[in-house]
Amino acid sequence: MIKWLVTVVLALVLFAGLTPLLRRMGIGRLPGDLQVRLRGRDYSLPIASTVLLSLLAMLVARFI
Repeated sequence: MIKWLVTVVLALVLFAGLTPLLRRMGIGRLPGDLQVRLRGRDYSLPIASTVLLSLLAMLVARFI
């Protein structure tokens, strides 16, 4: 259980760090991604992008 928690946290940190690069490529602006502005702060919930990147990672892992 702890392995999964560490993996999820590392994936979230990696995704958060690569967000500016990924937005330039179009990831983070898909139809299922939510962006909310509350009290002058922008919050992003990249649901569709996360699913897309997870499927891509699964395909890469399967062929390696």
